[in-house]
Amino acid sequence: MKTFGTHPESQHHGHSLAEDLPRMEAQLLERRRALLWLSSSALLASCGGGGGSDSSGASALTAAAVSAAASSGTTAASTSTTSSTSTSTTTSTSSSACPALPAETSGPYPADGTNTASGSTSDVLTASGIVRSDIRSSFISSSTVAQGVALTITLTLQNTNASCAGLAGYAIYLWHCDRSGNYSLYTASAESYLRGVQVTDSAGQVSFTTIFPACYSGRWPHMHFEVFTSLSAATTGKNSVLTSQLAMPSDVCNAIYPNVTGYSASVANLAAVSLSTDNVFGDNTAAQIAAMTPTMSGSASAGYTARAVIGLAV
Repeated sequence: MKTFGTHPESQHHGHSLAEDLPRMEAQLLERRRALLWLSSSALLASCGGGGGSDSSGASALTAAAVSAAASSGTTAASTSTTSSTSTSTTTSTSSSACPALPAETSGPYPADGTNTASGSTSDVLTASGIVRSDIRSSFISSSTVAQGVALTITLTLQNTNASCAGLAGYAIYLWHCDRSGNYSLYTASAESYLRGVQVTDSAGQVSFTTIFPACYSGRWPHMHFEVFTSLSAATTGKNSVLTSQLAMPSDVCNAIYPNVTGYSASVANLAAVSLSTDNVFGDNTAAQIAAMTPTMSGSASAGYTARAVIGLAV
């Protein structure tokens, strides 16, 4: 039986090569054909010039070239696949652990120097005493304490571009309405309660002691916050790197509003709104809503503790 490289004529006429090429091409992937033909052509040219070169050596060289091409292609494909898979997995893990929260409006009652109240600019951020953890009492020309279900909320500020590392030294300004749906310095103009600033610790955390907010007409129950790169930057809302809102959990709303004195108006207001129809949260995805909703534990009688992660791309 005739075999490739054993007949002398194969060195000059390529009869055996022509016979074997279909079999070889059927075994190789499409992308390696060009390399195979190039290697084979180079070999034939070399053999034609030498005349007396060993044909079995030519066969071995051709096989080696084919094997190298196959190995190289397979290795490259494997490396590319591994790299792509690794990148995708890393991105997904980082994103799901601390997704960047969407920016939202500061609303009509920020008291951060960006709008006016009673004809003058309202900026509580420059007031002495604004840096505090317990924000239930007024601290400007009044000492009234806001009444309602006690709530201690811990916010953790994390860098979405650095494996969710805590962002230390940032300032967070938190504010919200009282149990009647009024905002201090605006609809409760004589008060300055339920507003405060804290600086994140080494873990990126701040805690505020406050009350659970009401549900006023047209809005889902919520809290506002602004993030600043430092306390010195927290003098006006124009300096914030993120302005957004937190949505209160529906189960906690339903546990408090019908059962606690002072929240009765919230019952009907809550029944008339939903997260999907809310003019702030309504255009967010389910994942964004989940990230913007603090986890809470406790009871209406004993109070609640809450936690939320604020993802920020730095």
